Amino acid sequence: MSPDSAKSKEKEKDHSRLWHFSGYVDKKMTALLTTMAAMGFLIVLNLQALYSGRSCPCGIPLHQSITISPPLQNLKATVIHSNTTGTETYDLPKDNKLIKPQSQAGEVTIYANERHFVPHGLGAYLFVHMGTYRGGPNTFATVGLASKPLHVFGKPYFICEWIPSSAKFHRTVTAKGWSILPDWGYGRVYTVVVVNCTFDNDVGTDVGGGELIVHAHHGDSFGEPARIPVLKEAPEQYNASVFDPPYPYDYLYCGSSLFGEIDSQRIREWVAYHAKIFGPRSHFVFHDAGGIHPDVQKVLEPWVKIGRVTIQNIREQEKYDGYYYNQFLIVNDCLHRYRFKADWTFFFDVDEYIYTPPGTSLADALRSVASYTQFTFEQMPMSNKLCLATDSDISSSWGFEKLVFHNVKRGKRLDRKYAIRARNAFATGIHMSENIIGQTTHSKGRKIRYYHYHDTISYKGEVCREFVSPHKQTSTVWFEKIPYKYDGSMVPLAAAVKEFELQQIGPQPLES
Repeated sequence: MSPDSAKSKEKEKDHSRLWHFSGYVDKKMTALLTTMAAMGFLIVLNLQALYSGRSCPCGIPLHQSITISPPLQNLKATVIHSNTTGTETYDLPKDNKLIKPQSQAGEVTIYANERHFVPHGLGAYLFVHMGTYRGGPNTFATVGLASKPLHVFGKPYFICEWIPSSAKFHRTVTAKGWSILPDWGYGRVYTVVVVNCTFDNDVGTDVGGGELIVHAHHGDSFGEPARIPVLKEAPEQYNASVFDPPYPYDYLYCGSSLFGEIDSQRIREWVAYHAKIFGPRSHFVFHDAGGIHPDVQKVLEPWVKIGRVTIQNIREQEKYDGYYYNQFLIVNDCLHRYRFKADWTFFFDVDEYIYTPPGTSLADALRSVASYTQFTFEQMPMSNKLCLATDSDISSSWGFEKLVFHNVKRGKRLDRKYAIRARNAFATGIHMSENIIGQTTHSKGRKIRYYHYHDTISYKGEVCREFVSPHKQTSTVWFEKIPYKYDGSMVPLAAAVKEFELQQIGPQPLES
């Protein structure tokens, strides 16, 4: 017999012993097991008698019967606040999971001991409020962050309450809040929540003023609800005219979180280009998450002074671990904050340039989508390194006039960006909104598209790192395993944009 066969036979014997272990238990062990089983049976009888109040027929003395007092349905919970010396008492629900039998003098608890859980560090807050905005005579939107695990695994909810300034003539009203999570599951510790508060009747429209309170509930008994004052209107502050056109601007730009070592020259080029393309009735909102350092401030300051740019300081967002510098939070706050400021609100990034064909203005391009609430436009991905070799010095040329090679790789998914009529949107995302009234259309790029110069916004130095001979200008150029073709559509616009910048804010130095 081979060694392998012997090992196999021995394993079979071991398995047989395990399955028929009772045959190998000696008489002493059998007696011990029998005694243990009898003791278990007696313990069960004791427990039955314990709860029934009857004596046990087994003859073993019992502990006294347990009495739970006061009755569970009448139990009160007392909360002691650390910043006060008083207490607050309120009725707990009957199914409250925190209720447990309370032992008093002369009574016995059923618990062996009470275990404690000691937290360290910071947990995720129930709700982190960023902004609340009125959307009409009876509706409001509150934008904030909330614990992602709570919203994924729990059932939290919100109650909205409007308290008029003068309770003598008007009563407080409440409504269930409609929660929207617009970040498509991309949240981290925190997820974005937009709470829509819509009341059955108009509130605060009598110019009497009032206050909006949002009550955030965990959805179960673990944790007290939070009472959050989110908006206060002074008497005569309500103005119905702001909800209807004409709006202050034709176009408004909502920028995502700006972070990292941003190149100031690229920002300079982007603002000048779009201030011209969007026209005088447009406005640009940037959100500083640490990226607007002194050099970038110097570039943006002239545009702020003439009223074309607004900068929101959102650096505090870094305390709350959300997706990509809380990008979804920021665009939703911008959507509602400027909801009635423009006919169209645009969402795209500062390394992306809106383009319309020669002889076609942005207004011309938008006429074809006038009946829609939202439209998306196609991306033209450009190389961030390839430039056309010339005899002239290109160091003073702007990035979008010298990065002229278009990625033509087939089969890849191209991202889209979008514009929206914000007054018809309840919440929004990065590439489009799924919470709108009306229809969405996806344009094919004939009238409007965007050129994407990926990773150029944070690159310091000359962007042209590889040059293509003019003889290959009409051919497909392979670079880093990607096919490119020459696209000079943006080149003719550079001179007009530079002249426009000079007229608007005066001569500006080339940022290095």
